[in-house]
Amino acid sequence: LAAYQGKDAGSINLGAFRDVPVPNWTMKYTGLMNLKWFKKNFERFSVAHGYRASYTINSFNTNLAFSDPSFTDADGRPLSAPLSEGGQYLNETLFSNINLVEQFNPLVKVDLEMKNSIKVVAEVRKDRALSLSLDNNLLTETNGDEYILGLGYRLKDVRLKTNLAGKPTTLRGDINFRADLSLRDNITVIRSLDVLNNQVTAGQRLWNLKLTADYALTKNLQAQFFYDHSFSRFAISTAFPQTTIRSGFTLRYNFGN
Repeated sequence: LAAYQGKDAGSINLGAFRDVPVPNWTMKYTGLMNLKWFKKNFERFSVAHGYRASYTINSFNTNLAFSDPSFTDADGRPLSAPLSEGGQYLNETLFSNINLVEQFNPLVKVDLEMKNSIKVVAEVRKDRALSLSLDNNLLTETNGDEYILGLGYRLKDVRLKTNLAGKPTTLRGDINFRADLSLRDNITVIRSLDVLNNQVTAGQRLWNLKLTADYALTKNLQAQFFYDHSFSRFAISTAFPQTTIRSGFTLRYNFGN
């Protein structure tokens, strides 16, 4: 915890259990819409921030060697710092795995819709995860940064002439266009606690582009075109760059009212 927080090790409690829960919060501010300029130019404008964290001890058990008679004083009380035959300090409780995860999800997010039906969403996310394994004395650290930019536009009152079921029909509805571009960088490093050795075992830079356009053919039937293009370049030399492209049309029918 001292290395994780950048603090002096002497100021950190050595107990593995926490008395105070890890904080989590979500904040969203929409007060800018009270200003005249924002009311005139935007349908909505909000700024959001969120933080999530978890601290998990997967398993632990009592160290039977700690209560061995050779490690107690004349009154049967355990010594303050009992040692094993190999000169290692013995802990009263044995832990196998401890995990610490935190996410700024989002670190900052701006969501707006203008009077001309243009929508913009800009978001920055950060995350970090630590997994301490005391069975093999390894610390696995994963860091990630993600940047997201979304654009949308609603084309109102679009009319399409069709011959569904052999009968000329004029469809009337809105076409919603949306484009999302994201970039994510993440890297995983395994650090050995016994020797000075840090090794990058995973990680990638992932670009992703999503394009969608949907149109309500009827009250219950909706058609959508989608295009999804992703490209990833890995941080380790044994993995090759990868590109994935998906595209097509979907029809969705709602049986409800």
